[in-house]
Amino acid sequence: MSENMRPTPTLRQLRYLAAVVERCHFGHAAEDCLVSQSTLSAAIQELEDLLGAPLLERTKRSVVPTPLGREIAGRARALLKGADDLVDIALTARDPMAGPLHLGVIPTIGPFLLPNVMPRLRSAFPRLKLYLKEDQTARLLDQLDSGMLDAAIIALPYKLDDLEAMDLGPDAFSVICPPGHRLSHQRPVRPKDLAPEDLLLLEDGHCLRDHVLTACNMEITRRNPAFQGTSLHTLVQMVASGLGVTLVPHMALDAGILRGLDIEAIPLDETAPPRRIGLVWRRGTARKETFETLGTMLREATAREGG
Repeated sequence: MSENMRPTPTLRQLRYLAAVVERCHFGHAAEDCLVSQSTLSAAIQELEDLLGAPLLERTKRSVVPTPLGREIAGRARALLKGADDLVDIALTARDPMAGPLHLGVIPTIGPFLLPNVMPRLRSAFPRLKLYLKEDQTARLLDQLDSGMLDAAIIALPYKLDDLEAMDLGPDAFSVICPPGHRLSHQRPVRPKDLAPEDLLLLEDGHCLRDHVLTACNMEITRRNPAFQGTSLHTLVQMVASGLGVTLVPHMALDAGILRGLDIEAIPLDETAPPRRIGLVWRRGTARKETFETLGTMLREATAREGG
């Protein structure tokens, strides 16, 4: 076979390889790519056969990229971004609010914002096909950088590097405590009033943990270090059990996170900085008009919920 006719990898094979190298796990990579594990594994095996070299070291418990696999995956990400940009240019030329859009969202926003806004999005933009991915901020931004996501809804401030952000509005905090608690008689609660309390926080990795500590003017929590929640729902249940107090953003309160629980929400002093909701995307993308239109509707939804 002549050099000009030699087989070349497909974008699908390269996308699957990049996902496995990032996740070091076939199952998680398959979920990210929205395919079965067997489909992903077969495509990577085809790629290895095509190149005549192993790209992954497989064991029963893990998958580790070879040095060649890492290098090819790194180069593949640049090719995939270029291919995605070609598609984006064509989509935007026809209809900015049509076609697939892979949107990431963090767990402390998704369950409270999306049930309200999704019906409006479907009604306003029936040709837009939204695929949602919920994960912590760092992982969402990695997937955004690699081209696996088109945009993400996160909480700010957060280090964004080479991303553009659209501010969708503030999301202030309230203190959650049992009825009759000493804080229930203070309206609003000042950050310094929380110093002697057992402040319940989310686990490391959740940006809301850092935003809460900033709002309370604390570097670290000194009390109840073992009592850390995996979600906002877990935290409010812990408060209801008498384990301490916590801070919850207004978005979650508006969505009814305290419904059915015998606990109170007291606003935190307005001098405490709120978290801000942001829509982020890759700088220079051809779909900026799409994201700005989407962001405008999300901003209206958050303002309506907060108002």
